[in-house]
Amino acid sequence: MYDFSYPLGNAVKSTRYQRGLTQLQVADMADIDVRTVMNIENYKANPKMEVLYPLVRALRIDARTIFTPELQREAPALQQLRLMVEECNEQEAESLIPVIESVLSALRAKDTIEIG
Repeated sequence: MYDFSYPLGNAVKSTRYQRGLTQLQVADMADIDVRTVMNIENYKANPKMEVLYPLVRALRIDARTIFTPELQREAPALQQLRLMVEECNEQEAESLIPVIESVLSALRAKDTIEIG
């Protein structure tokens, strides 16, 4: 049987650190007990869906990180960007397209300029 406690604990802990949050802040965000967060991060918990769902949503953890960690190939910055875009409504997404295209064009042009 597969042990989900390690990928879950690692995902919660690393996301919490990346966002500069305390265990208490995470518990408040997910409306769960701080001891539950501590137990998850220490691989001592197998939370029910009533705990797992709000925790993953509050921290905006990609569920693939927990359930298919062996397929995890995406860099953390790409994960964060993907989650931000997925939370956009249609109007926000349409507004972001030209901005992202311009920024990518500028970044890629910068990479091709030879200095010297």
